[in-house]
Amino acid sequence: MSRLRIGHGFDVHAFASDRRLVIGGVVIPHDQGLSGHSDADVLVHAIADALLGAIGLPDIGQQFPPTDPQYKDIDSMILLRRVGGLVASSQYEIVNVDAVIMAQAPPMNPHIPDMKKIIAASLSCDADQISIKATTTERLGFVGRAEGIAASAVCLVDW
Repeated sequence: MSRLRIGHGFDVHAFASDRRLVIGGVVIPHDQGLSGHSDADVLVHAIADALLGAIGLPDIGQQFPPTDPQYKDIDSMILLRRVGGLVASSQYEIVNVDAVIMAQAPPMNPHIPDMKKIIAASLSCDADQISIKATTTERLGFVGRAEGIAASAVCLVDW
């Protein structure tokens, strides 16, 4: 019997002038980064939450609480590797991850191939199991006003 499970994750971070911009494990040249307790990698956080949800575990805020100083400014790829380990230890395998980055600026598309490789390596899967798309919000809402970046992800796991 197949035990396919779907997970969904969503994250948002506001821009901050004193941080570097890290999305999908890639440092992207921009005059602002994202505000957060960790490196605020909004894409990785959405993917991690999708995977945790698929295997029935609490979200990354509960797994890696922002009140815990050990996670201050941590590289989100470290957290994603830990989530990948939780997926594996629960006897599930990642079938695929499909994610969308919502950002008015900077352009994300040139960085997507590197993001896919980095995320796949962190999750011990193939890059073709990771799909990442980018969109603007047509200048609507906080993303459109360039106040921050959002990301959404869904995943499928199988046992």
